[in-house]
Amino acid sequence: MGSNSLNSTPQKRHVVLFPFMSKGHTIPLLHLARLLLSRRFAVTVLTTPANRPFIVNSLSDTTASIIDLPFPDNIPKVPAGVESTDKFPSMSVFFSFVTATKRMQPDFERALESLPPVSFIVSDGFLWWTLESASKFSIPRLVFYGMSNYASAVSKVVYENRLIHGPESNNELLTVPDFPWIKITKNDFESMSSDPEVKDVAFEFHMNMIISTLNSFGLVVNSFYELEPVFVDYWNKKCSPKAYCVGPLCLAEPILSSNIRPTDQPAWIQWLDKKLEQGSSVLYVAFGSQAEISRQQLEEIALGLEESKVNFLWVKMVMELMEGQKGKEVRKKVKEVAEMAKKAVEESGSSKHTLDSLIDEICQRGDVRKA
Repeated sequence: MGSNSLNSTPQKRHVVLFPFMSKGHTIPLLHLARLLLSRRFAVTVLTTPANRPFIVNSLSDTTASIIDLPFPDNIPKVPAGVESTDKFPSMSVFFSFVTATKRMQPDFERALESLPPVSFIVSDGFLWWTLESASKFSIPRLVFYGMSNYASAVSKVVYENRLIHGPESNNELLTVPDFPWIKITKNDFESMSSDPEVKDVAFEFHMNMIISTLNSFGLVVNSFYELEPVFVDYWNKKCSPKAYCVGPLCLAEPILSSNIRPTDQPAWIQWLDKKLEQGSSVLYVAFGSQAEISRQQLEEIALGLEESKVNFLWVKMVMELMEGQKGKEVRKKVKEVAEMAKKAVEESGSSKHTLDSLIDEICQRGDVRKA
C-alpha cells in the first residue's frame, strides 16, 4: 500500500518521481514507479493533496511512498482548489498554473532534505525549477516529457531553423532539414498568443524548460529503440541530454484477470463485442481531456457521424476509419509494433538494457553506490 513512510527494509537506491499535475503526464511516471520497484529501488512519488487520491489508487498494491506538497493558492485566473489541468475552466489559464508551481520549490527541497539519500530524481519537464533543487543536493535529475524521440528531434530542428516563422500560409508544406522525408505546416505547431503579457510568460516558461533540460542528466523517454531508431540515434548524436528509451512504460502495469460474466459487462462493451462477432468496424472518436471544442464544432461532428451511417464509439481527436487493404496493412503493422514493444521490455530487450545502462552511468558518476 502506498504510504508516507518508506519500506523499513534498508534500500541503497532510492528514486524520487515528481509528475506534472496532469493525468497524461502522471500515468507514465506511475508506470515507471512500478518498473523501478521491480528493480529493487525504493520509490517516492511527490504530488499535491488533490492529486493524491488518484496516485494512491494507482499504486495501492505497491510499496511506493507518496508525499504531498502544498499546492500554491491565489493563482491569477485559476479557481481555488484546482490542482490539475483536467479541472481547468479553460486552457487559457495554463501558463498561470504551470509558472505558479515554482512556488512549491521550498517544500520540494524540504521533502528532499527529509528523505533517505536519493539516487536520482525524475521530474516532468514542465517542472523546470526542480533542476535547481536537485543540483543543490547534488542529485542527478532526469527529465520526463512524454513525447517520443521523433517529436523531440523534429521539434528541435523546426525551431532551430525557424521554419514556422517563414511561410505566410498556415497550410504550406515545409521540408524539415535533416529529415527531408518529413513535411510540416505551421498548423502542426502551437501558435503563440496574441496577448503580449501571455506571450512574454509563455516565452520565459519555454526558455526555462529548454535551459533546465539541457543541464539535466538525461531524458527518460516512454518509447523503445526499435520503434524509432533513426530519431533515437539522431538525438543522442546531435542533441543533449542523452535520451534513455525505457518504454513502453505501460507494460509495467499488471494485467488484471477478469471473472466478469459477459452479461455483466457494461452495455458499450457488449455492443463492441457484438460488432466484433459481426466483423463490423467501429469508429473510435475521442478528443482527450483538455481539447477546447466549441458547441458548434461538436454539433457538426455529431451530425457528420450520424449521416455517415458508420458504427462509432464517441468518448468525448477523431480517429480515421480504415477499411479494406489499408486497414489490413495498418492492423498488421500495429500487431508487429506490439510484438516489438513486448520484446523491448523483456530481460534481453533494448529498454531493459537501456535502464541498466542508465543505472550504471549514474553509479559510475559516484552519485549512488551499486546495490
